[in-house]
Amino acid sequence: MDNKFTELIGQWLQTPEAERDYIVGALYLLKLSGNQIMYRNIVAQLDRRHDVVEYQLQKYYNFRVQALTHAQVEEMAARVETIVAEHIPLAAEADKQPQKGKRADHDSLPDDIKAKYVENLSLLQRMRELHLRLRSLSLDNAPCPDSERYPFLKELISLDKKLHANWEAYDHYVAPGPDASPSRLAKTKRSAAGSKKSAK
Repeated sequence: MDNKFTELIGQWLQTPEAERDYIVGALYLLKLSGNQIMYRNIVAQLDRRHDVVEYQLQKYYNFRVQALTHAQVEEMAARVETIVAEHIPLAAEADKQPQKGKRADHDSLPDDIKAKYVENLSLLQRMRELHLRLRSLSLDNAPCPDSERYPFLKELISLDKKLHANWEAYDHYVAPGPDASPSRLAKTKRSAAGSKKSAK
């Protein structure tokens, strides 16, 4: 599907009625339907056929946007599968090893940096909950509508970005002073997830 053409139809529909070029609208409709007879009838009585052009274009536009949204949701679902493969096992291990990834100098860090580590434990827990909810949606409602999957996928992707931003700030914080440096141990413990991310 030509997404650029879908955008052009959307722009035409958003143009105020008095400013629309209905010849262009009729041409769009011809391209969409391939119906030469309908096109000739519309052009022959264009002033009286505005509502037909608008109605038909809106119908095609709605269908095309729905297909586009489905493709976006599928793309998001693939991203979430990658995120889950990297982090959901980490969340399960975090219950058994709450010190995972903690810097050796954690207790001497400023409160706002320590808070990022604590927040990440909560983020991982929330990501696991969202993943379980997505899995139950698929089981309850197969195939699950895109409109139901979308908010969970969107939140998971957003949490993943926040998680990585927090780790970046936590791992690379350098305290003022000549001997301060980020803990190598903290980086090493997360190397599996980090290497996957950097490989992309």
